[in-house]
Amino acid sequence: MIEGRITRVMGPVVVAGGLGGVGLFDVVEVGEARLAGEVIKMDDGGATIQVYEDNTGMRPGEIVRSLGVPLSVTLGPGLLGTIYDGIQRPLERLKASSGSFIAAGTKSESLPLDSVWDFAPAASVGDPVGPGTLLGVVRETELVEHRVMAPPGARPGRVSRIAPRGRYALRDIVASSDAGEDFRLVQEWPVRRPRPSRRRLAPTEPLMTGLRVIDILFPISKGGTAAIPGAFGTGKTMTQHALAKFCDADIIVYVGCGERGNEMTEVLTEFPHLVDPRTGRSIMERTVLIANTSNMPVAAREVSIYTGITLAEYYRDMGYDVAVMADSTSRWAEALRELSGRLEEMPAEEGFPAYLPTRLAEFYERGGRVETLGGRPGSISIIGAVSPPGGDFSEPVTQHTKRFIRCFWGLDKDLAYARHYPAISWIDSYSEYVEELKDWWDGVDPAWFALRSRAMELLKREQRLQQIVRLIGPDALPDEQRLILITADLLKNGFLQQSSFDEVDRFCSPRKAILLIRAIMDFHTRAEAAIKGGTPLPRIASLPVRERLSRLKSEVSNEGAEGIEAAMREVAAAFDAIGRAPAAEEGR
Repeated sequence: MIEGRITRVMGPVVVAGGLGGVGLFDVVEVGEARLAGEVIKMDDGGATIQVYEDNTGMRPGEIVRSLGVPLSVTLGPGLLGTIYDGIQRPLERLKASSGSFIAAGTKSESLPLDSVWDFAPAASVGDPVGPGTLLGVVRETELVEHRVMAPPGARPGRVSRIAPRGRYALRDIVASSDAGEDFRLVQEWPVRRPRPSRRRLAPTEPLMTGLRVIDILFPISKGGTAAIPGAFGTGKTMTQHALAKFCDADIIVYVGCGERGNEMTEVLTEFPHLVDPRTGRSIMERTVLIANTSNMPVAAREVSIYTGITLAEYYRDMGYDVAVMADSTSRWAEALRELSGRLEEMPAEEGFPAYLPTRLAEFYERGGRVETLGGRPGSISIIGAVSPPGGDFSEPVTQHTKRFIRCFWGLDKDLAYARHYPAISWIDSYSEYVEELKDWWDGVDPAWFALRSRAMELLKREQRLQQIVRLIGPDALPDEQRLILITADLLKNGFLQQSSFDEVDRFCSPRKAILLIRAIMDFHTRAEAAIKGGTPLPRIASLPVRERLSRLKSEVSNEGAEGIEAAMREVAAAFDAIGRAPAAEEGR
């Protein structure tokens, strides 16, 4: 073990001498309290270290010990349902042992190494073994089968020993190879190094979120990347909560990076009581939470993102679809800015370090859909919240993020203040996955692309007409343009808006979403034809079926799609009656 001494203290950054031979990003124990730290810079004057714990009172001259390994996370059964901090310390176990406040230098095993698991072998003696080979399975939760794999660095060979079915501790050897390697239920992986895969796969399947504005208008694929930027109070965190609850990913990794303590408290207290709508079981059985609030050390905030994505890669390698919620990458970027300032680096835009775009790219590029080393398809979808000051989307973090993501769900404060949830702007948002997901949606309804395009066109035309309305009022518009305002209002209130407190509508299936938008666009088509046939707009606007369309989302369940089809028949009957009325008047 290499030892040195602190020569300089600059908040969470310290400089130590006498550490010759220490590697970049090696883990060190700093000071008498043995605080966790990481070497981030080496020069002739010594090693620069960022400390992941509160180092108040630290003085020059205190000892620094190198552990000789990079910062790594422990991977194995038991991760799901656990709440960690940024450096993978289990917060619930720390609270049980040391109370509500974590004392400096407090340590705990990331996974309880004495816990035992039911192991079932999936390989036999003589089978080939190499990186990613499936050796056995463990039932981690009722929802998730944990697949025990040979780690990425395993040497090729053949299985020389495989443990029989039984209960084993994490450190027990469950398989061996003739290449001289032993395999356990647990393994380590450096957080800053992406786990390898065989090749990238095309993003051809959507990540269904249950939010119609996303699934229909701005879809994201499994393995896709998205950003949710918005000003304070526009609902970034609530939108991510809804995505974590209802998206159809197999595993959820929720990273609370630098958020306020009350927001993370809501997540930590609410998630254990949530029921997975697909299985009826607790959502924590497929979720890992990483809590790193704004009052925690800034260096741990910087590394929490890497901890989360590494856990996601581990489950992706098992063949699962994983969704990572990062809330928020702006707080992470602010941590980079503070550490960069402590290191006296030359600042770039708004004081952020010049390498901010590189770090953002490294993070988002760890997402994607891949063929794993074991030959299984798996994916990581990354959804990062961005908190631009004052809602200014031109600030550096938002602008650089847009370079590396393909879905942009911009939140609009006017919609948020009007209680329109989710407050995703249909004008500012976009998705680059539409063409790649078209074949999948064609299997649900071949009219998806046409319905989506027509609805987007109506919403954009309505925005332009609103500028005229504010000047001269709606009555000055011709009936065809006033109809656009009516249909856009139906789209906004009857389709795009969803209440997270509505037991029926908080989650929407693809079939129900398609039928809802089809019903509204069918109303618009028939109304256009009626206006051209001489029917005045007030008569159309007063039809009871118009109000029925706006209430359908809360009246019809995901399984009761026939209710929407019945409403569409009511629309057809109402317009048929309008068409017959003028003919009857002419006959008289």
